[in-house]
Amino acid sequence: MIDQKLLDILICPVSKDSLILVGEELFSRKGMLAYPIRDGIPVMLENEARKLSKDDLKGI
Repeated sequence: MIDQKLLDILICPVSKDSLILVGEELFSRKGMLAYPIRDGIPVMLENEARKLSKDDLKGI
């Protein structure tokens, strides 16, 4: 998993918004992107991110 200290300093490279850990992804509400975590390492590249829908963000 991701260390809380790391999560506290990571931001979305697109929107500069904070990130929320959801399963094995880091969600950016403002950027509407989900960045994958592979082998415990966040992949913070826009072209690797999954686009989120409003439904993906419900309940977060």
